Amino acid sequence: MRGRQRWLLWGAYAAVLLAAPLLFPQAAALSILSQMGTAMVFALSYNMLLGQGGMLSFGHAVYSGLGAYVAIHALNLATAGSLPLPVSLVPLAGGLGGLFFGIVFGYLSTRKAGTGFAMITLGMVELVFASALMFPGFFGGEGGVSGNRVFGAPFLGISFGPQIEVYYLIAAWLFICTAAMYAFTRTPLGRILNAVRDNPERAEFIGYDPRRVRYLTLVLSAFFAGVSGGLAALNFEIVSAENVGAARSAGVLLASFIGGIGHFFGPLLGAIAGVFLTVVLSAWTKAWQLYLGAVFMLMVMFAPGGLAGMLLGLLGLLRQGWRGGIAACAVMLAWLACLGAAALLAFAGVALLVEMLYQRSLESADGSAVRLFGMTLDTVAVAPWLLALAAMAAGSGAFLQLRRAFLVRWQAPAGAQEECA
Repeated sequence: MRGRQRWLLWGAYAAVLLAAPLLFPQAAALSILSQMGTAMVFALSYNMLLGQGGMLSFGHAVYSGLGAYVAIHALNLATAGSLPLPVSLVPLAGGLGGLFFGIVFGYLSTRKAGTGFAMITLGMVELVFASALMFPGFFGGEGGVSGNRVFGAPFLGISFGPQIEVYYLIAAWLFICTAAMYAFTRTPLGRILNAVRDNPERAEFIGYDPRRVRYLTLVLSAFFAGVSGGLAALNFEIVSAENVGAARSAGVLLASFIGGIGHFFGPLLGAIAGVFLTVVLSAWTKAWQLYLGAVFMLMVMFAPGGLAGMLLGLLGLLRQGWRGGIAACAVMLAWLACLGAAALLAFAGVALLVEMLYQRSLESADGSAVRLFGMTLDTVAVAPWLLALAAMAAGSGAFLQLRRAFLVRWQAPAGAQEECA
């Protein structure tokens, strides 16, 4: 990527962060945007291990959660006047907390690689989660530790009470952390980390210690995970044992895979999708976990490059169509629109089946009717089930036929075909 393109890309990234609250000014939307920003920092820090270092961790929430605890305690000390720390630097306290625990736990976990490392991190997250109830002085017991981000006199009118001020603080830290983690990929340590991921024996042969490289990377990753924990502590003003649980570690793993671990910006897309599936979708349906698992399985099986790989493949196809002229590009866009419509029809059929099954099995006490896509369907009748099956069959069949004809017509490159599979 050339220098001018890189600056334009980073400028566009900053513009999106600045403009997002203007497009979604509602209080609930600002809360979701804040959660997305926090999740994006967390996913990027995890991708330092998995995507760049090939280190599959099941316990990355340890560093984020413990960093959140350090941040909330620092916030309470600052509120009491015992620590001269402004609210805007509380995430830095969380990062330092994550850094400290990364130094301690990383020394043990990085003694093994591959499956051994993954199993150690899994045991570590269970150990820390159990300790959360054993040491209430630090973890606050079952109720957790709460704080108040609004204290002292406002600085330039900023008190961090309104959610939009918290969002812009999260956005600022997100931009700084993204730039720092991208810069890490261009350092000698980041480059040799890729070599250790691909062939540790060769890296050791040329004079680098693979374990030391993994250890330093984990420590840096733990710092950024701690920053994300500090941002979460400020956003929710409470930290509980859930922050260090295995479910949170599994969540960032799913988000990273869905976004695409092979691309730097993949975890950003994955974090957005993850928050949407777990926060937004859970408010609409009780079957959100089924949809999340289905999306993850489909991504792993048919689009290993994740959302980022699909986006790059789509851009490659559009670039190919643009070279053929405006008319050719318009025809390609029409084909893509038809593919998208067929996929949406298949998804609508699947969603109808899932929601009706949930209504029949788990929500039968509330009646047999379910409302979806603006329609009220009676799950006792036969017609809604036939409609759902027909939509699923028609959408799936049309998508497969259109996809086959599309690939033949446009002779898509092999990489783009794989991502569109």
